Amino acid sequence: MNEEGSSGNSSTGLEPNVAGLLCYVLGWLTGLIFLLIEKDDDFVRFHAAQSIVVFGALAIIDFVFWFFLYAVPMFWFLFPLMWLLGLVGLVLWILLMVKAYQGEEFHLPIAGDIAENWV
Repeated sequence: MNEEGSSGNSSTGLEPNVAGLLCYVLGWLTGLIFLLIEKDDDFVRFHAAQSIVVFGALAIIDFVFWFFLYAVPMFWFLFPLMWLLGLVGLVLWILLMVKAYQGEEFHLPIAGDIAENWV
């Protein structure tokens, strides 16, 4: 049972905490899949939306860094920032999967608020 009092399976047939964890497994992609297929459980929909916001933003930032790194060689200083971005992404990925599996609707600053508005 999660904090919102939801019990039983989500419309996906999975326990909500397992579905919440799976929202993060492949980043924004699994978030999008679960947001589209989950119709009933707000806990799962929140984690799906937060996954899209967090990992979608990280993917866009990474793409922009790579673009500038290769298009303009003088932006070599972005390489350490890209490594740091990857580390932040890994920590967030693990943290969010653990929190979802524990049944916690863990709100990240900004991203959690955006996700809450989607649900």
